[in-house]
Amino acid sequence: MTLQIGFLLFPKLQQLDLTGPYDVLASLPDVKVHLIWKDLMPVIASTGLVLKPTVTFDDCPALDVICIPGGSGVGPLMEDDETLDFIRGQAANARYVTSVCTGALVLGAAGLLKDKRATTHWAYHELLGPLGAIAVKDRVVRDGNLLTGGGITAGIDFALTLAAELFDKDTAQLVQLQLEYAPAPPFASGSPETAPGTVLEEAWQRAAGSLKLRSEITARVAAKLDRMSG
Repeated sequence: MTLQIGFLLFPKLQQLDLTGPYDVLASLPDVKVHLIWKDLMPVIASTGLVLKPTVTFDDCPALDVICIPGGSGVGPLMEDDETLDFIRGQAANARYVTSVCTGALVLGAAGLLKDKRATTHWAYHELLGPLGAIAVKDRVVRDGNLLTGGGITAGIDFALTLAAELFDKDTAQLVQLQLEYAPAPPFASGSPETAPGTVLEEAWQRAAGSLKLRSEITARVAAKLDRMSG
């Protein structure tokens, strides 16, 4: 039976959060990959790439895998009841509930991270706890049927991990080879632990505004989740 895999689209998503794992999962045998949003109008990613939804919330089939990418547009999603209701509805019966980067914050806002191990982009890791998650600083974290990937490029690692779960290790390795995924970065600055101090300081400065805004949103969402659970 064809596997139904769905990626949430939304304005100002980080396109590599989506397109990295999309390429991996769409390369698997007998899968149907959906790009999902409220309507079928084009969605503009944070860097200007235009993406076209293939199905709406109302017409989306039951998904075996639902994946929430991150991006600068996740803040509004965390307080968007229509989107959160859709995610909760699909997650209830999905084989795997997943996210890449700050998409984890949206899963948290939907109440799907409570007491679950999860990860997200390093700059927003501190926001997982208030959403009920057990924050883990790994590139890919699994807790039951919940798989979360770290920041942006970790989406490829996440998708290969998921591919091995959906099929087997050989299938995942074949996709990896076909994509020639053999990272050899020119700099060792891909994490806060290895980046030069001046680079890390600049990165924190650039993230400060969005971290402040998302912290405020997270506080509101966490209070709402507490009321709902109480």
